[in-house]
Amino acid sequence: MPGTPARKQNRSRTARAVGAVAGATLLLAACGSTKDTGAAGADGGGSGRVGVILPLLTSPFWQSYNDYVPKMAESEGVDALKTVNSNSDPSQQITDINNQLNQGVKGLVVAPLDSAAIEAGLDQAERKGVPVVAVDVAPDQGKVAMVVRADNVAYGEKACDYLGKNVTSGKVVQIMGDLASVNGRDRSEAFRACVKKNFPKLEVLEIPAKWESDTAASKLDTLLNANPDIKGIYLQAGGVYLAPTLQTLKSKGMLKKAGQDGHIAIVSNDGIPQEYDAIRKGEIDATVSQPADLYAKYGMYYIRAAMAGKSFEPGPTDHDSTIVKLPSGILEDQLPAPLVTKDNVDDPKLWGNTVG
Repeated sequence: MPGTPARKQNRSRTARAVGAVAGATLLLAACGSTKDTGAAGADGGGSGRVGVILPLLTSPFWQSYNDYVPKMAESEGVDALKTVNSNSDPSQQITDINNQLNQGVKGLVVAPLDSAAIEAGLDQAERKGVPVVAVDVAPDQGKVAMVVRADNVAYGEKACDYLGKNVTSGKVVQIMGDLASVNGRDRSEAFRACVKKNFPKLEVLEIPAKWESDTAASKLDTLLNANPDIKGIYLQAGGVYLAPTLQTLKSKGMLKKAGQDGHIAIVSNDGIPQEYDAIRKGEIDATVSQPADLYAKYGMYYIRAAMAGKSFEPGPTDHDSTIVKLPSGILEDQLPAPLVTKDNVDDPKLWGNTVG
């Protein structure tokens, strides 16, 4: 999750797509094209209020996403209600969905907390004929019009590749997300498998932290007491794990800057400004930029399309992504999520350099 490029980088593409709406949409329907036309929802359909449900607001990543939502809703012509925060509680999220449906929303954009538990809320929406777009996390079951997400397997593989090329041997730890979420599972399994296959001299230690900063700090402290020779750390969510990790290392005198003896190589996920600052300071080495701006943009884009009765097929899009069909049959637009290091951390196209 908890969670993707610059806020303005796709405007020119979107403008070109709007001009091609009618013809491209007809082509999709008539020819069964395997390519997303990039034009859905721009021809006047898809009206009505949209509910937007957040998983939590304790992470800078989700705070940024929350800030993008009203801006992207306006740019995509969506009447979005004020966002609702489920506060890290999957049961509350189902209640939030039901409350939004009772308010008469015509569409829902939801960032699921639990890939399995969210099915109950999706079923409620389907019974009322309300389309849903899932952001950041794909449900295990249930109907959604589209999942807007980056390739989380690639997150784990990119982290593995970076650490493996910078730590020749020894112990590395991955601080994992919630394994009830497909994101936590994908990142964990991908990192583990990549290390085993490509970097067999590395030993992987694991901390299940459920996207909880306090849990991450406590378990990392315990692990470092028993394993003071850790060479690398993979943070599956910088928004919740960056600060406690740096604080724990600092308290133990183990926070050494890149290039110094004893530096622990750290790769994170999210792309928040705080991670970029840490890269510039040499405290961490890299992060994968999870596109908070594009999650908001295409969450709105696809819910408007769904409300207008439009659908998509697997294939490349006009916004540098690919729509894939998941094993469950659900479609997922896998948005780009670049690796950020000291070499490109100041790139103005990265969304983490455009906020604040």
